[in-house]
Amino acid sequence: MTSSDMAPDRSTSQPGVDLPGSHHRGLEAAQDQRRQLEQEQRHVTAVYTRLDELRAHTRRRLAEVRRTGAVGTHQNRSERDAFATLYEDRLAQLGSVEDRLVFGRLDLRDGQRRYVGRIGISDAEHHPLLTDWRAPAARPFYQATAAEPGEVVLRRHLQTKGRTVVGLEDDLLDADAVADDVVLSGEGALLAALNAERTGRMSDIVATIQAEQDAIIRSPLDGVLVVEGGPGTGKTAVALHRAAYLLYAHREQIERSGVLVVGPSRVFLRYIEQVLPALGETGVVSTTIGDLLPGIEATGTEDPAVAQIKGRPLWARILSNAVRARQRVLPEQDLKVGSLRLRLRTQDMVEAQTRARRSRQPHNLARVTFVRHMLNALAAQYAEKVGAGTEDHADIVEELRSARDVRVALNLCWLPLTATGLLADLYAKPHRLAEAAPRLSAAERSRLARDRSAAWTAADVPLLDELAELLGADDEASRAEAQAEQARRAEEVAYAREMLSASGAGGGLVSAEMVAGRFAGGGTASTTAERAAADRSWTYGHVVVDEAQELSAMAWRALRRRNPRRSMTIVGDVWQTSSRAGARDWEQMLSRPLGRTFRTETLTVNYRTPASIMALAQQAMQTWRPDLPPAPVTSARDVPDAVVREQVSDLVGGVQQVVHRARGHGTLAVIADERRHAALIEALGAGDGSDLRAEVVVLDPAGSKGLEFDVVVVVEPQELLDGGAPADLYVAMTRATQRLHLVHTGQLPAPLASTH
Repeated sequence: MTSSDMAPDRSTSQPGVDLPGSHHRGLEAAQDQRRQLEQEQRHVTAVYTRLDELRAHTRRRLAEVRRTGAVGTHQNRSERDAFATLYEDRLAQLGSVEDRLVFGRLDLRDGQRRYVGRIGISDAEHHPLLTDWRAPAARPFYQATAAEPGEVVLRRHLQTKGRTVVGLEDDLLDADAVADDVVLSGEGALLAALNAERTGRMSDIVATIQAEQDAIIRSPLDGVLVVEGGPGTGKTAVALHRAAYLLYAHREQIERSGVLVVGPSRVFLRYIEQVLPALGETGVVSTTIGDLLPGIEATGTEDPAVAQIKGRPLWARILSNAVRARQRVLPEQDLKVGSLRLRLRTQDMVEAQTRARRSRQPHNLARVTFVRHMLNALAAQYAEKVGAGTEDHADIVEELRSARDVRVALNLCWLPLTATGLLADLYAKPHRLAEAAPRLSAAERSRLARDRSAAWTAADVPLLDELAELLGADDEASRAEAQAEQARRAEEVAYAREMLSASGAGGGLVSAEMVAGRFAGGGTASTTAERAAADRSWTYGHVVVDEAQELSAMAWRALRRRNPRRSMTIVGDVWQTSSRAGARDWEQMLSRPLGRTFRTETLTVNYRTPASIMALAQQAMQTWRPDLPPAPVTSARDVPDAVVREQVSDLVGGVQQVVHRARGHGTLAVIADERRHAALIEALGAGDGSDLRAEVVVLDPAGSKGLEFDVVVVVEPQELLDGGAPADLYVAMTRATQRLHLVHTGQLPAPLASTH
């Protein structure tokens, strides 16, 4: 079976005209093809001309808004900032769709021709020139088939380079209804896309979305959608296109709250960063779990077994216990306030704590209730001792608040806490952890022990987020921060006033406050994405999670807080789970944090991995993990000699030779155990994966998740199998789009050694 035979049959694809017979007929066919290209070029040129006009118009409007300056009422300035942000966003959108702006055409039974592209564009008279791919009118471009064409007669894919039409690919859906002036072209847009070399950046699939993918992309906003599928089935592309579609179809509902995209690594996020802007959307927050908390950098590493312990759902109880343990009843004692001695009474402390807990506020906010009740109780003692009246109550409370003994006692009873300080204490103080986590074994608690100054890890971030939720903002810290901001602002205004006075600038028309503030050209109000990324408590309109099988139960709790409506798109593959805290079963992992109401869709066609590579990888995984359910994945194509086994005596030298032969055949990744990276990078002159556009990159299996390369060199497969989960080797093997080299000095794992 040829690769084209194996491609999904969306419709009847017609080859370009290659008629036997006279040379004259061949020339006529070539001329007809040229006329078709010229016809399409005229329309594409008209669309780009209109795009340039819209860009120029938007730039002019933005410049006009900026020229108004930071003057007028607060409402005027807010309106100016809002308009500036609107024009900046529109300009960013118009600038990001330059490449392949027009990619499709639909010929309908009523004679209409409808062009499909990245965004919708109309001419000056509001006649449509281009239909947004997300609009209902564009849906037949993805859903129509020869069996069910609907109103579609012909679907045409336009291949462009820059602003020039260079090729056409036609799907004929109704031969009897096609217009007489149409000359059919091409051999299939999907096959051409599959065989194209990769670039080190993920491209959108907007021109070649398949029917099963389109149905998922356009499925309803509400609820949790789990999209499962094997390697290369387009899960990531579908998730990103779905984010773009939802922002288009439900803009009023989710634009103000935004969309959060969670990926497995920063390298992965750089790999996909161009997709959403190319689809006309720029206001999405992208992050990893390790970068989820503003101000926290998870740069530390730890043993996978330790990360697994931290990912367990019982940490919700452990952390709650740790917070509760900081709410104490001290032994009764005397407190010195000036010349008086007041009694710290058990009854008062118990009652104050009870009232604070009944408020059901986080620890630091509930502390306000606790302190207020304790100060009132102590004030009653104070008034009784000095014979003060009720009119003196406020003064007495202020005196108590400033008394050292009172401050120390109340802090010891109910200390203001930070998430980082409390979690660092748990790790550094065995008695604290034992007190909060009796359900962990002594050996597990010992593995968690570390110095307070140790760097945070990605597995710590969900725990810090849980604590931040339990603690709330530190009221005293918030006041201090506000005071510091006021002081900073006053200093800037004073400097500006001094500058204006010394220079004589402004002529009385410019105030020091205006100089100290933000000038019109110095930036506008922050975008939704910027505000969301800086706010831990922000709730998003929709959350997209890629490589979701790697997330722990605690990570899912953190994501649920960011989307209480539980409107999520979750994509993953349990065959690729390498994290010990990750999912082996979606129902088991998601039912607790997200409820049992999620729906599941399965992608079954592998568009990336040649069939021979996929068959070898699946056979191996079924040997290593017979407990996993069968993976219904079929490759859309194969490549001759896709699997190459290379036994060498010198590993680094052997890899050098393989890489030397493979250079020039597209993107190339060397996937090896992390301990070998330094030697391989030096020997190959390769990149470390931070820039996937490098000629050769060296990665570990975890770092390659979600990525794809034309050529993949897997170094010492048995080493990867011994050092991690079987899924690591499975992931490494299925990154290749053209050829997989298995380079080894010892024996290959048994399932990979067979050449049959």
